[in-house]
Amino acid sequence: MGVARLVVVTIPLALVLFAVTAPAASTAQTSALSGLRQAADRGEPEAQFSLGVLYVAGRGVERNDELAVSWFRRAADQGHAVAQYNLGVMYANGRGMERDAELAVSWFRRAAEQEHASAQYSLGVMYADGSGVERNAELAVLWYRRAAEQEYASAQYSLGVMYAKGNGVERNAELAVSWYRRAAEQEYASAQYNLGVMYADGSGVERNAELAVSWYRRAAEQEYASAQYNLGVMYADGSGVERDDELAVLWFRRAAEQGGADAQNNLGIMYANGRGVEQDNELAVYWYRRAAEQG
Repeated sequence: MGVARLVVVTIPLALVLFAVTAPAASTAQTSALSGLRQAADRGEPEAQFSLGVLYVAGRGVERNDELAVSWFRRAADQGHAVAQYNLGVMYANGRGMERDAELAVSWFRRAAEQEHASAQYSLGVMYADGSGVERNAELAVLWYRRAAEQEYASAQYSLGVMYAKGNGVERNAELAVSWYRRAAEQEYASAQYNLGVMYADGSGVERNAELAVSWYRRAAEQEYASAQYNLGVMYADGSGVERDDELAVLWFRRAAEQGGADAQNNLGIMYANGRGVEQDNELAVYWYRRAAEQG
């Protein structure tokens, strides 16, 4: 049974929402909002940012992306890095205004130059995708690296991918492993999975099926479907772990239920051959069909 290979995943850009928590009681809530608005009207950037967070999240106020943008912009114009980043996300996703990738890049850059790690990563994504800026893998690597050095897991993973693929940087499997490991140790599932693949293949590291299983398992327990599938293969083949058809079926099933075609096919094989489950041709056909329907 063949295993799945390295994956390349771009993480969706997400707002930073950590400013305030609206009070539960209505009187206290009204007082807190009033005080926050007064501070925002006085031009205090942290209050302006916090008010934007309330509007974008609908905390204590009716959700209103347009007002969120307005307050983020007022704080961003005063150099508030998180507001600049959030404004970039709003432009990138077309929330509260028409989508504009070029303005998203502009705001990400302003925050990134203040060493805001999420903005640095996001700017790397924009360069990697050629969104709002000319595609430039070398600049994507530059910005991923700046965020990665701040222990930003998504950037560490993405930098590992760039080294593994030789995209924007000379291919270097050992450095790919190094960056995957740093993200994986932060429980970043895609990095854990890719690190498992590197150990399984002996790419950038000595081949070690036991460590491949260990990293697949850590990602699989986070419901990472490709890792669940590969872990099933390892159990089915007895690679890096004692052969156990019942555990192979368990992991194939968890991946199959997430729509993994290879896992669905392998689960069909297990039913057809009575491996780890009672032999059942009807269930075998069922899983083969689900896999086939995906082309």
